[in-house]
Amino acid sequence: MPSTPSTSTLETPRFEARRFSTWNSRGKSVKRTKPGIHRAFHKDVILLPSADDSSVVKQAKKSVLHQRGYILNAFEFEKAWDSTEVMARLRQAFAAKVCLPNNVRGRPHGRHFCQQPSSCTTPPPQAPPQQPPQQPPQQPPQQPPQQPPQQPPQQPPLQPPQQPPQQPPQQPPQQPPQQPPQQPPQQPPQQPPQQPPLQPPVNDQAGYHPDNYYSAYVDIIEDLAEEEDGELLHAIVVSMQDQTLPKEDVPVSDILKELAEKIDSIGISRFNINRSNVLDGAIRGLKRLTFSPCNTLNVRFSDDKGATEEAIDLGGPRREFLRLLMQTLSESEMFEGREGHRNLALDFRALREDKYFYAGTAIALSLVHGGPPPCFLSKTLFTGISEGADQCQPELEDVTDSDLRDKLTKVSEATTLHDLQLSVEPISDYLATAGCLRLLTSLTDKYPLLEDILMFHVVHRVRAPLERFKDGLKTLGVLPKIQQHPEAFRPLLCYNPPTLTADSLDCLFTINWSEDGSNSRIGENKTVAFWRDFLQDVEEEKKMTLESILTFTTGSNVVPPMGFSPQPSLEFLHGGGKYPIANTCINCLRLPLHSEYEPFKEAMEFAIQNTYGFGMA
Repeated sequence: MPSTPSTSTLETPRFEARRFSTWNSRGKSVKRTKPGIHRAFHKDVILLPSADDSSVVKQAKKSVLHQRGYILNAFEFEKAWDSTEVMARLRQAFAAKVCLPNNVRGRPHGRHFCQQPSSCTTPPPQAPPQQPPQQPPQQPPQQPPQQPPQQPPQQPPLQPPQQPPQQPPQQPPQQPPQQPPQQPPQQPPQQPPQQPPLQPPVNDQAGYHPDNYYSAYVDIIEDLAEEEDGELLHAIVVSMQDQTLPKEDVPVSDILKELAEKIDSIGISRFNINRSNVLDGAIRGLKRLTFSPCNTLNVRFSDDKGATEEAIDLGGPRREFLRLLMQTLSESEMFEGREGHRNLALDFRALREDKYFYAGTAIALSLVHGGPPPCFLSKTLFTGISEGADQCQPELEDVTDSDLRDKLTKVSEATTLHDLQLSVEPISDYLATAGCLRLLTSLTDKYPLLEDILMFHVVHRVRAPLERFKDGLKTLGVLPKIQQHPEAFRPLLCYNPPTLTADSLDCLFTINWSEDGSNSRIGENKTVAFWRDFLQDVEEEKKMTLESILTFTTGSNVVPPMGFSPQPSLEFLHGGGKYPIANTCINCLRLPLHSEYEPFKEAMEFAIQNTYGFGMA
């Protein structure tokens, strides 16, 4: 066994301040002080029931074990100790808790750690000198339980330097030749018949067996492990629940209704909007300190002279505002590209004023607050939102600059290496700026070149606006739902051909009839027939659109993803009136009563095409 370092050796601190230079102010070299050699180090020791135990001790489990004495904090190990001395020291530290039977080489045998029985904690003082030389071949289980209680009260506090040379020569020569042939055949047959797993440990030394005395410790481990593992398992299940469900089977209306539960009907966020500059009024309202996306939106329109329109927002002005806002965003400087297939444009003024964030916020508000969906984003932009920018696959049609698009088209149509090199020369400066300038050695090089150019121009060039746009979509939790259910949201954000027909618009309205058999009912039957003919003519003649009729009635040009609330209805002007009247707050259209179809049709067309604002509706 290595000798213990002399006590006269000077110990220096573990961390010493060092000079930045080896020269002093006089130009002479200064020798660095060599760090001292430390004879000990500290480690935390945790008592486990078996060397094969795979449970991780943490959190509540670790706290309970520490309180019960199964954990030693900063236990001191000396570098001069060998394996036998280490096991002896651990036996001393855990004397009141466990017994450590050793095998030939001083290593733990079988179940490494077992709980110390109560009878072994207070043994008679005369037993230690008699049993070590005589009893190991006859009673191997008695020697380990008697040694731990003797050493802690006598040797550790008084003779720490004398124990290392005394114990190693005694234990290795006595125990190694005796325990290996006796313990393996004795422990397996004695455990099942003498101490069943459910029987509590006894204090009789003759019935001692390690499997019985660490059972209480194992119970502690298992109980705490089940509690912590259950909480961890529940958290994992909750976090992965949305990923395991079929994403396409969830109706988008149910998703938006779930998000709409966050809206507070009492809180109000006000917007003062002028129709000639809807986006500016919307941004002012979003910047207001009292604004909250969870509040109900209250919108007041003003005409070009600033006079407030005669309308109380019970739903109609809000839908009108959101419809105009979606239309204004599509035509703003923040988006570019074909109609219905818009990509983000790079506008530094909009980026500096954070308009991209407000654009995403406006779309999220429109979806959750019952407004129309945008339906103008390109597939490339939608992929960047739902899957990430790196998953985008832009096409030549996504390039808005006609001059650049034509030059890239020539690159894609090159049939020889010479043609490819000639087509690249006009855009060499742009390629250098984009980081795509390279040596072309074959015709197949045009494919990765085009892919890199399109990714730079359509995606990476507008990466900062895209991130702010996505931050705005996080309002009310819309962006996570888009990423979880991309196919459900694709028709709402990307271009979707109009599906409104005369029959579907007619079925959208509920008719409030008069009493059956009354004189009023006769005129209503005739007017409803005129109404349905009018819808058929609008669909066929194309002089006006069915969307304009829906806008006149509800303030929205499409059916919102969550539907209308309340459902649109038809009523009749029995008191007189030549033109129809719409109440967008309750989605009600009052039809005039005419004896002929042509006067009815002319009145409907004039009212719908010439109505501007809620005061004249």
